[in-house]
This record gives sequence, structure tokens and C-alpha cells, in this order.
Amino acid sequence: MADTTQSPVVAAWGRIDKAWLLLGLTLAAVALFEAPQLWPTITFAAGALWHTAPFIAFAVLAVAWLRATGAERLLARAFEGSRVRMIAVAAVIGGIAPFCSCEVIPFIAAMLALGAPLGAVMAFWLASPLMDPAQFLITSGTLGWDFAIAKTGAAIGTGLLGGFATLALSRSALFADPLRSAPGCGGCCSAQRPFEGAPVWRFWSDAARRDTFVSTLQGNALFLLKWLALAYVVEALMLRHIPAETVAGVLGGDGIGPILLGAVVGAPAYLNGYAAVPMVDALLAQGMSDGAAMSFMIAGGVSCIPAAIAVWALVRPRVFFAYLAFATTGAVLAGLAWQAIA
Repeated sequence: MADTTQSPVVAAWGRIDKAWLLLGLTLAAVALFEAPQLWPTITFAAGALWHTAPFIAFAVLAVAWLRATGAERLLARAFEGSRVRMIAVAAVIGGIAPFCSCEVIPFIAAMLALGAPLGAVMAFWLASPLMDPAQFLITSGTLGWDFAIAKTGAAIGTGLLGGFATLALSRSALFADPLRSAPGCGGCCSAQRPFEGAPVWRFWSDAARRDTFVSTLQGNALFLLKWLALAYVVEALMLRHIPAETVAGVLGGDGIGPILLGAVVGAPAYLNGYAAVPMVDALLAQGMSDGAAMSFMIAGGVSCIPAAIAVWALVRPRVFFAYLAFATTGAVLAGLAWQAIA
């Protein structure tokens, strides 16, 4: 009786998009507790969305085109040649490939099963969630081209760090027998499989590829819209309610302390690579140091739930914790480097 009563509720809850729900609840709370600020909050978020609209449009069109043509299959070339070359190419491709963390699970599982070296896979895993074309455009539109380029370099550098460290320790007990016996997916692996074979650049002549283009375009546009809308509303609240002197006192300054704290705070506070951009923009406006902002973005991007699940689903816990250690180290080094440059 209890199961019959609860199952429709559970099913309905599963169908609710949590980002839209959280956005609605946030605006409802603003209307309830500070009604005069509701309209300024909405206009702030709408203005920020309008400012980033050209970047969003270009990003979703580019990703949909890559998916429809099958150009994503070129990713496989990262796992050919010498191990050093594989790690270098995997880090670069991971830093620019337009995939979410869960979409690469089937590909990575196949590569590991075929004997691809764990160092190259580690390089790809570390770099992949940190940057892609859509993230680059949104980051550059909000935080500037310099920060976007630096974050791309940090993504590739973190991948190289983890890849070559894994290669150096490949004969140790840490990386012996790294795979789980039955890899699974704990995330969003319902995405369409990539097209097989060589890319078809004039995809519009194929009905299946046209459908892929449209579905990818719609899906990515809605994904970016809901997360950025929520993030800009949160940014408005942060700017209004978090004292600038508090942020500057904790995450400001030139020492290594704020950078370390940025890496630690990044893990639980990070939503995803898109929603984090307005959050960091607000923190920078309130006194967060440049280095702490970079370490926050790198550590949070690698340790956020989708990215972590992609690794946890395939490898043993000791390899997973090595992945987190490489990410934290890369984040701190990236923060120190960006602090020195900026």
C-alpha cells in the first residue's frame, strides 16, 4: 500500500528539473522576504543573460554542428602513438572537446578495455570538465578573454600533470589493476552515441544527423539558459547580501592561503562550469583574489559531482583519490601562476 501511494510522487519528483525548481524557489524567497528587490534581481539576471546571449548562441550552434557532423570521433586520435604523445594530445583535446563528463564514459571505458594507457585517460579526464567551447565563450564574455585563455591553459596543464604523474607511477601498487570489474554509469549517460566513421561535414543531407543537430541545439540551449539564469540570480543575491570586506578578508590578498582556500571551497560550492562563472564574477567584485578565483574554478570543475562520477564509475577508489589529488595540486599551481601573472 505504501509503495503504491509513494511511487507516483517519487516518479513526479524525478521528472522535475531541479535547476528550474531551485530558480523558482529562489525568486519566491526573494518575493517573500524582500519584495522590493524582486524586480531588480530579475532585471539584473535578464541583463546578464542578454550580455552573454551572443556567446551562448555561438556556443550551442558550434557544439550542435560538431555533434551532427561526427567530428567528435576525432577524439580517438588522442590515444594513438607513444605514451608521451598520447598524454599530451589527450590533455589538449580534453581541454577543448565539447563533451560533458558522462558523455565520455562509454568512450573511455572502451579505450581502457582495449589497453589505452591510464596516463592518457587521466590527462583527458582531468582536462575535460574544465573547459569546452561553450565554457570558453561564456567565461570570456563575463570574466574576460585573459581569464578564459588562462583557464584553458590551466585545464591542459592539470591534465598534463596528472597524465605524466600517472605514467611515472604506472608500475606502483596505486595504479595496479585500476578498473572496476563492472564499470557503470552513475550520471547522465543517456546521451546519443557518436556517429561512426569519418565526419560528414554536410550533415544536413542526412535525416539522423539533422535530428541530432536539432536535439543537441535545443538541449544545450535549455541547459545553458536554466543554469545561467539561476547563477545570475544567485550572483545578484551575493552582491547584495555578502559583505565585500568579508570576501576580501577570507579570499583576498596575495599569499598562498586564499589560493588554497579557493581550491578547498571550490569542491562543495561549484555547480558546473557555466553556473560557476557568474559566481566567481561576483566574488571577484567583492575582493576575491585572482589566484583564488582560478584555483576555485579548477578544483571545483574537476571535483563537481558529474565529473567525479565519470571517474568513480570506471576505476577503483585509490585511482579516484589520485585523480582528486592531481586536481587539487593542479588547481593550486594554476592559482599561483595566475596570481603572479594577473
